Amino acid sequence: MVSAERETAPGKRVRPGARAIVIPLLAGAAVSVLLGVYAKTHEPAGYSVGIAGFSSAQAMKTWLASVSFLLALCQFASALVMYGRLPVAAPSWIGAVHVWTGRLAVLVSVPVAVHCLYAFGFQHYDTRVLTHSLLGCFCYGAFVAKMLLLTRNGLPRWAIPIAGGLVLTGVTGLWLTSALWFFQHNGLTL
Repeated sequence: MVSAERETAPGKRVRPGARAIVIPLLAGAAVSVLLGVYAKTHEPAGYSVGIAGFSSAQAMKTWLASVSFLLALCQFASALVMYGRLPVAAPSWIGAVHVWTGRLAVLVSVPVAVHCLYAFGFQHYDTRVLTHSLLGCFCYGAFVAKMLLLTRNGLPRWAIPIAGGLVLTGVTGLWLTSALWFFQHNGLTL
């Protein structure tokens, strides 16, 4: 074990990958907290962004969140192929699919997040809404941590899959507490 560790202070040893993980995790946690603080302290405007073609801001958010969720599921499936967890040979293009579905998922989620932050802020009037507010902050913090981890060398093999899993968990929870709820109460309204 001594060869896999280095001396940092008298009597203390740190694994080489620890710093590579800790800094992105702290940055992600800071993003989560800052989003939560901003959302809680700013006065909700009740409106924000709108995209033509939707009947309401809620419908826009619901459909964009659904597209983002589907792209996150594509990310999950492509990651399973890349990591050899599915009984298929990884095609040469799977990495590009993974990268581009991730980029599109984030791009599609930004209007939703901006609308939620600016129009509603951090709400907690019932369990579903509180859970949604917490997951929104968590999800973007986990995303920042994952993106920073991708730039690090010397990570344990499990670090990126765990970070990706946390982002997927956040996106899934957000979809369940918003879009699914909307579809159940309003149908498939555009």
